[in-house]
Amino acid sequence: MTSHSTSHSAVPPTSPSPTQSPAAPTAPTPSGSPASPGSAPGSERGLPAQARPAGPGHDGVPAERPGHCLHGWTAYFAVALAAAAALCLLWQGGLLPDRLLDRLRVPVPPPLYATGAPLWAALALPTLLAVFALGGLTRGRPGRVLVLTRYGAYRGTVRRTGLLWISPLLDRHQVDVSLRHWRSRPIDAVDADGTPLQVSVLLVWRVRETARAVFAVDDHIRFVRESVEAAVARGVSRHPADDFRGVSATLRDCERLSDFLGRLVASELRPVGVEVFSVTPVRIEYGADVADAMRRARVCAVDAKRRKAVLDEVLGVVAETVRGISERGIVELDEYERKALVRDLTVALLFPPPPPPSPQPARGSLCTVRGQCA
Repeated sequence: MTSHSTSHSAVPPTSPSPTQSPAAPTAPTPSGSPASPGSAPGSERGLPAQARPAGPGHDGVPAERPGHCLHGWTAYFAVALAAAAALCLLWQGGLLPDRLLDRLRVPVPPPLYATGAPLWAALALPTLLAVFALGGLTRGRPGRVLVLTRYGAYRGTVRRTGLLWISPLLDRHQVDVSLRHWRSRPIDAVDADGTPLQVSVLLVWRVRETARAVFAVDDHIRFVRESVEAAVARGVSRHPADDFRGVSATLRDCERLSDFLGRLVASELRPVGVEVFSVTPVRIEYGADVADAMRRARVCAVDAKRRKAVLDEVLGVVAETVRGISERGIVELDEYERKALVRDLTVALLFPPPPPPSPQPARGSLCTVRGQCA
């Protein structure tokens, strides 16, 4: 009995109970609390998170890591050493001209101990060293990084700038990581009512994880553009382009549409290591086949709103006028006279009389005779 209680007390209190299934779904994490390990990154209110943990992803794409490189002056130092070694071998082989030796005040070399093939084989070593050192020279530019590979395997990313030396045995893929913007061509889409539209958006983005941009997709720039087109076609189908009755949300609310497109495009481009800053619609127009009809409908809706505003203003003026006449006691009006006065004032304010025509000169007068009105 004692041993059983001792073993039971050694169980940590945080261990799952025997009845709990290891694959049971967890409760959703409330807003503001840390996300559970199984929850998807990002939130619905802001842009999805772009950072990823270190190490290869679940899809086998390696995570970005620093690549090996040296300062560019190291290559020049190696070339200088190779040149000095080559001159020393030539001096010892007696291949340098005597005039040069006299000018440099270099003593006469000792008797030859290596001639022919051994000497040229010895000279090949510093020559190969110089070629190897010069072949690795490169230049790092701001906003450009070099992704290094060897036989297709990822070897790191070099983000340093200036004169660099990278092993010439490694393949280099230049990737632009600066902040970039792209304005799309008119994208064909339909709104919630099935009306054809043409939408142009402005995308602000940059490459954040170079390893995923190079290895997760064949061409990340083309993938970005096609993902934006697909997201626009999906986003504009949630609301109508215009609501002439003014009772529901429309695509004219650019802030709401931009926020939705930003979250959607960011989630689509996260697997390829692309960070999205904003997706802003810059133009929303109807398709060519319905543009004229929808433009007339929009003009009619604007005119109806204007007429309603004018009518409300006129009715307010008429009501104030009738109320003022009644309160001041200028004239006593019965119900019939009151209705007649309201009708007459409304007609007079809504349809004012046209201006009188300008007087025309009499036919045959002096002003109608050419040359008599000078």
